Amino acid sequence: MPIDKRKFNKTLIRLTVPIALQSLMLASVAAADALMLGTVAQSEMTAVSLATQIQFVQNMFVTAITSAGAILGAQYWGKGDTTALEDIFHMILRYAGLVSVAFFLACELLPGPLMHIFTSDPELIAIGSAYLRIAGWSYLFTGISQCYLTIMKVTDHVKPGALISTGAVLLNIVLNAIFIFGLLGAPKMQARGAALATTISRIVELALCVGVSARPTYLRPIWNRLAKLPKALKADFARQCLPLLGGSLCWGVGFTSYTAIMGHMGTDAAAANSVAAVVRDLVCCLCNGIGSAAGIMVGGELGAGRLEMGKAYGIRLKNISYVIGFGSTAFVLAVTPGVLRMVSLTPKAQEYLTGMMVIMAVYMIGRCVNTVTINGVLDGGGDTVFDLYSLIVSMWCIAIPLALLGAFVLNWSPLAVYACTCLDEVGKIPWVMLRFRKYKWVRDLTRTSA
Repeated sequence: MPIDKRKFNKTLIRLTVPIALQSLMLASVAAADALMLGTVAQSEMTAVSLATQIQFVQNMFVTAITSAGAILGAQYWGKGDTTALEDIFHMILRYAGLVSVAFFLACELLPGPLMHIFTSDPELIAIGSAYLRIAGWSYLFTGISQCYLTIMKVTDHVKPGALISTGAVLLNIVLNAIFIFGLLGAPKMQARGAALATTISRIVELALCVGVSARPTYLRPIWNRLAKLPKALKADFARQCLPLLGGSLCWGVGFTSYTAIMGHMGTDAAAANSVAAVVRDLVCCLCNGIGSAAGIMVGGELGAGRLEMGKAYGIRLKNISYVIGFGSTAFVLAVTPGVLRMVSLTPKAQEYLTGMMVIMAVYMIGRCVNTVTINGVLDGGGDTVFDLYSLIVSMWCIAIPLALLGAFVLNWSPLAVYACTCLDEVGKIPWVMLRFRKYKWVRDLTRTSA
């Protein structure tokens, strides 16, 4: 079905730019931590990078919850049913709040055992534990603010949500410099300073979300309806959320496993992997933005009953993902020399980082294609089960076993093990394209009466 390319491109840019900027700002916090702490000591940078894997896992739960809300929310918004969308908002607030409390308690009560998962180095465990005791407080607020930001994106308030995230991130970076280095009369706290900066910025972010959402045309919680949710809608939410949660956990725990494996290969390998991870997250911001925009655009058309138009949108977005993928490959190779000059690493860690950047450049093709196609187009039509299947096979049956075998049995070099951790995205592209062409994702998920 022919589409209005001008309208398509305008909508895609309008949605992608704020979301990609929001993603870039969030990734910039990790980059700022790495750069600032890297100038203090390699051990401080590495310990914080490992400790933040706890929040990474929490984000997998929160992302699954908010993504399920975005999938259903986009379709109901396209249909014009704001009552159902309010109920969806209440559901994600409830579940994300419970997850946030659980991770807060884990960081406050068990920081040492949590750090021991990622490293056996006593110095890194001590630094990381101190970081988690402070940063754990930020986990209380992160889940709730993400619910508000998700609803803003779905209801065409993408720009205000991006501005809130951007403001919080800029505040975080400024506070990082103040507390890490002891500027403006503040104590020099190093890793603990990064944790304090994160906590303060998350409190501000949530306060801004609540304040902005109080304005007309914005959705906000209706507290007397928070405990009374339609059973049919709860069932629809569960059908979307459970596969997403399974996929998020498979991917999140798998990525955390990669970090843990590299962390046990020595401090040089762990340090190089920490920097490579920051670069990867920064480069992925554009494909993350297009993936989120794809879900909203495709879901809106499908929810409005325009199935053929939704299908046409999905095909065009899938094609765009390849362009972004090859562009990201070229970008990673171009910035590698600059990255090596920006961080203070041992000669061996620099050698590892150079190799990791080259491997990552190839990985970016698969990452961009799969993010837009799976997490954008397929999820926008409710085809959330495929992501779980693909992760079980490509990550848990191939990439992780190979990395474990290479690291702890065959004694492969850190670069060979790192290459194993990048196999999953590139290797599953043919399978993803086969699933895409079955068009099971071309579905209207809404009900006549929610």
